[in-house]
Amino acid sequence: MNATLDLLRTRRSVPPPLLDEPGPSAAELETILAAASRVPDHGKLAPWRFLVIAGDARARIGEILAATWAADNPEAGPERLEQERRRLSHAPVAVAVVSRAGPHAKIPEWEQVLSAGAATMNLVVAANALGFSTAWLTEWYTYDRRVLDALGLAPEERMAGFVHIGRAREIPSDRPRPALSDIVTYL
Repeated sequence: MNATLDLLRTRRSVPPPLLDEPGPSAAELETILAAASRVPDHGKLAPWRFLVIAGDARARIGEILAATWAADNPEAGPERLEQERRRLSHAPVAVAVVSRAGPHAKIPEWEQVLSAGAATMNLVVAANALGFSTAWLTEWYTYDRRVLDALGLAPEERMAGFVHIGRAREIPSDRPRPALSDIVTYL
């Protein structure tokens, strides 16, 4: 089997609390993002963009998450607020993939959304190919407009997810995968 197929067949997510330093270097991150941008893109719209969250930005955005959570959950104790504060601080790097899909005369919005999903998956695969582990997550803050506004998303932009990147402290056991006979129909 070739290395690409082996990676695709064995890749699995690692929860961010199990992701440690070192994260990707600047050159490795550029390689990952370049690969992420090489996806089907009908009309060459680039209906996605990337927000790299590393270093102090992780704590700064964590404060936004904690404040937003506290505003909606005034009963939240210090432990819960600390959990929200640390959401993006476990892994050395998180990359937020922003979907810029919108109305277009020739390109259906659905195709643009799919392109953002493909960019996110390419990001995951590229990071794994360089020896990193990843987790693609969509938590509550992925859909909270106040958080999206604080991250600089335009009103029509949405978040495809956050890809956490680091070195796995441990690899969790694999989850059951669907049998091909249950998900494949030959016509």
